Amino acid sequence: MKNIELDFVCNVEQALASSSKKYIQVVIGPRQVGKTTGIRQLLAKRPDISHAYCSADGILSHAPDWLYDQWTLAKSSAKHLLVIDEVQKVENWSEVVKQLWDAEEAARTDLQLVLLGSGSLTIQRGLTESLAGRYQLHRVSHWNVAESNSAYGLSLEDYLVYGGYPGSYPLIGNTHGWLDYIKQSIIEPVIGKDILSNTRVKSPALFKQCFDIICSYPAQEISYTKLLGQLQDRGNTDLVKYYLELFEGAFLVKQLFKYAENKVIRRSSSPKLLPLCPALYSAGLDADLNEEERGRSFELTVGAALSRLPGQLYYWRERNFEVDFVYRLGKKLFAVEVKSGRSKRSRGLLKFKEKFREATALIVTPENYERLPEMLDT
Repeated sequence: MKNIELDFVCNVEQALASSSKKYIQVVIGPRQVGKTTGIRQLLAKRPDISHAYCSADGILSHAPDWLYDQWTLAKSSAKHLLVIDEVQKVENWSEVVKQLWDAEEAARTDLQLVLLGSGSLTIQRGLTESLAGRYQLHRVSHWNVAESNSAYGLSLEDYLVYGGYPGSYPLIGNTHGWLDYIKQSIIEPVIGKDILSNTRVKSPALFKQCFDIICSYPAQEISYTKLLGQLQDRGNTDLVKYYLELFEGAFLVKQLFKYAENKVIRRSSSPKLLPLCPALYSAGLDADLNEEERGRSFELTVGAALSRLPGQLYYWRERNFEVDFVYRLGKKLFAVEVKSGRSKRSRGLLKFKEKFREATALIVTPENYERLPEMLDT
């Protein structure tokens, strides 16, 4: 991956240098988007910080003793910073970290801790159950258009086919190599290692099939019943909901629910499924997208960009009236329609404005996409 300083690196550096209360720095995000590289770049430019780095990604045993050993080695070497990568792969990691961290706090030592992880559900569970009040969270996302262009020169058109995972960018132009990388180095490890090795799933084959089906409906509303009907096995909608939760927890897909003032209606609606970067959609089409499919990819690109912002993201539909995305931040409400050359009316925006008069209507196109943050800052 080319050298580009991502926002989270600056945030972690500032947090480590802060003279206020000491916290564990937790960095979470998808595989292969620069978490490890970013932290290594930070350590390289700060030789004044004596550190120890270790990763649980390739260890044979995931027993808690491994964490104790790494902690002891760091302390015996008089290190001031311990970085533990893929920490979620260690059994009972959060309880062990809590015990060791609290002991350091009681002894008033200067040891600082950075944890990196790829499994959101596993990490979040450990943070809320054991480490509440002890950490600062830094979220890392798939690479966006601006980052991809800055480091690798990707145009928006290229991004709509290949965007999201920077490790795959040198393979653009080699379709077979790019597809192999996305499937074997991204999708298979995430599903096989990050999810199936840590979560009970009755039928792994059905689970993988479900992911393929989800990615074929980018930024589209689909009922749980319809999704279930396409799986080659018997089950129920609770199974589908469970699968979607796991995919969402692994930073592959986001579910968007229908915007409504009634929260019960929101959660009971059929979800709009949003692969979190174009590469996940494009890989299922062998990186060969027609005009309509590129339009879908642009829509999911806009949705993914909105999902990274603070606030809540929804879609809206009432009979034949639809709005692609509804974004709420505090008291601000935005109705966002995405246009990419496909013939598409804006009746949904007008209807939404009639129903929610406080809303600001936005139309996002490839020509004004880069101005999206400004458009939301109204």
